[in-house]
Parts: sequence; C-alpha cells; structure tokens
Amino acid sequence: MIEMVIVITIVGILAAGAATFIRNPTQAFIDGENRANLTDRADTALRRMARDIRNALPNSVRTTTNGVDSFIEFVPVKEVGRYRAAVGTSVADNPLDFSLAADTFDVLGPSVTVTAGDKLVIYNLGIPGSDVYEGSNSRVLLTTGNLSILSFSGGTFPQASPSSRFYVVSTPVSYACDMTNRVLLQYSGYAIQSAQPASVATLNGLATARQLATNLTSCQINYVAGVLQRTGVVAIYLGFTQDVANVKLMHQVNVVNSP
Repeated sequence: MIEMVIVITIVGILAAGAATFIRNPTQAFIDGENRANLTDRADTALRRMARDIRNALPNSVRTTTNGVDSFIEFVPVKEVGRYRAAVGTSVADNPLDFSLAADTFDVLGPSVTVTAGDKLVIYNLGIPGSDVYEGSNSRVLLTTGNLSILSFSGGTFPQASPSSRFYVVSTPVSYACDMTNRVLLQYSGYAIQSAQPASVATLNGLATARQLATNLTSCQINYVAGVLQRTGVVAIYLGFTQDVANVKLMHQVNVVNSP
C-alpha cells in the first residue's frame, strides 16, 4: 500500500511537471490559430471594401465619424462609356444636346446595360451644381436593356464632360463600423441621400445591414480627396481581438477622381 501511494505521488508530480511544459506550447498554438483567423477575417473584409471603393463614381466618396463609429459612403459605377458630343460623318448621328431637359444620344463604343432605376451621371465634381448626391448632374434613364442609344429626362445637365464620358449608377453603398456591437456592416440598395447617413440607426432605417466581420476593437476610415495631379486615397484601419490574440491591419485604396 505504501509503495502504491508513493508511485501515485511520483506520477502526480511528473504529470504536473509535464503539464507545465505542455501548457505554454499548446497556448501558443491556440493563440497562433486565433491570430491567423483574425488576420484572414480582417484581410477578407479589407479586400471586399477595397474592391467596392475602387469602383466608386469619381468624387462620390465621403466619410464621417460619429463618436467611435466610422462611416464611408460612395456611389458604385455600373457602366461607363462615352457619349457622342457632335455630329460626325453620318446624318443619323445623334449627339447629346446639353440645352435639352430630355434627350437621346448615341453611345460611342460598346453598348451599355441599363436596368430599372438606373441613373445617368455626367461630370460629377462633388461640388454644388455638379454633385450626384444633390441630383444636380444625375438624370433618370428612360429605357432598359443592352443599349447603344440612351434616353433621359429630368432637366439639362449643368456641364459637359471634357472627355465626353458618362456613367450609369444605381444606389449608394455604405460601410459602417458599429463599435457598440463590435461589427463591420455593409448597407446597399437605399435611395441617394443629400447628407451622408452618419449613424448606424439612420442606416438601419434605410436598408438591411450585412455583417462582414465581428470582434471589431478599433476602426478608422479616412479619405484624402484627389486633385487633377493624383487620385484620392481611402485609408482603412481595422483592429480585431479574439481571446488574447490581437490583429491590426491598415489598407490604402486609390480612388479615381477624374470624372
């Protein structure tokens, strides 16, 4: 009996010592797995945001911060093309007439696809008088389908594009960092607002949120508007935590600003 007790005691001591040596590598493995998961989650969210932001209508990106919550909104481009600006060699040529409140015009190059609710935007400068959010340079497209001739109504366009470029857009997209619930959200399919929706509650009243990432611990979205000499830059900072693992990533997205 005494020998059995001694053996049990010795085995217990050895097991305790072995557990001490095993615990740290095991915990390091778990922490490494958590960091890998967080990095993958953050990278996926950043890539999704970057892909959408790169497709933004020039000068439509706008950001704001409300307390600890950060927001970015933009109007994605569905189609882009060039309009006929003047009559060419054929009498059938149909140029865009900027003096008319409703008109039809030829699309130069490949035809474009238009669906119900799409709008035509020309020369968006993001300033009063030429701003897609105020509707001064966007008009309702009257026909749908794969078209080589576009028709619109709703008023004259304020300015012609120096490169005769037009855009077909639908509805805005917003990304929101909800730090109260520690989630990154995406909103789409809501009507264009003159002022940027600057709270999660406001966006929830406009559209249904799509959750992109959880365990968000920090978020900051900044936008430096472009000028004629360079593109704009959106800088996104995201931080995530799971157990004791922490990951922080920063990503910069170039935004074309030439309308």
